[in-house]
Amino acid sequence: MKTRYSFGGDEHIFVECDEEMSLQAFFKGLSITNAVRESNIKGVTEICPANASFQIKFDPDVISPDDMMAELKRLEESASKGVSMIKTRIIEVPVLYNDPWTHETLMRFRERHQDPTSTDIEYAARVNHLGTVENFIKAHSGSPWFVSMVGFVAGLPFLYQMVERGRQIEVPKYLRPRTDTPKLTVGHGGCFSCVYSVRGAGGYQMFGVTPMPIYDPAQSISYLKDFMILFRPGDIVKWRPIDRPEYDQIVADVDAGKFVPRMREVDFSLEDFERDIDGYNKKLEETLYGH
Repeated sequence: MKTRYSFGGDEHIFVECDEEMSLQAFFKGLSITNAVRESNIKGVTEICPANASFQIKFDPDVISPDDMMAELKRLEESASKGVSMIKTRIIEVPVLYNDPWTHETLMRFRERHQDPTSTDIEYAARVNHLGTVENFIKAHSGSPWFVSMVGFVAGLPFLYQMVERGRQIEVPKYLRPRTDTPKLTVGHGGCFSCVYSVRGAGGYQMFGVTPMPIYDPAQSISYLKDFMILFRPGDIVKWRPIDRPEYDQIVADVDAGKFVPRMREVDFSLEDFERDIDGYNKKLEETLYGH
């Protein structure tokens, strides 16, 4: 797809890199937004990256909309070679699948679901032809996920599964959104997974919860003291299934200031990943666990 530019009122330009999410589209958007940031265009006030698009906010009293559009198109041409490697992090996120809190919530909203007779995770296993919930959990947690954007609500990551498109888990959102979702729910809608950073409304299927906070505006949690939001676009997430005793222990450790997420810095190469997806994912996992 050719990059599509459109004005958003007098102060925004919205840029679509592709009509569907892919790591290639993410890296294209990253290349252009990096170029915008490095060029220090007078009048640019905000750069907001998304899954396969981005938006630029600018001051029209400093730079006219037409001039801003021309600058972006010029930068796209200069960034056409793109970014193929980024320095990032791989982060382990423990998940209690089939937890009691999302189960209680989903049962309150079955009339809004495609299949009121099953749970969200049972439905997801069936529509992805995985047979059992256990097989679904293996498929969901077996490969890493790429944080393609953070937003919608503060600190919420959108995650894209790092496998061939034909193997990606896909589940539609609820027919009508819920008015309640437990905090730290691991959810899924379309091809995207997410972690609900706060309690609130939502339409994604609910598979479990993590005991690991990812957003703390008070910055009282030990690993969020430097910045209130854990995830950044480009981070890589590895889900790890846990049981209820380990969930309770991590909650206690977080409260005591003793919990430290397992994470490692990595150089991610899009070219190497595309050359051998499963082999590259195995190396990422070895980096995370040190073997």
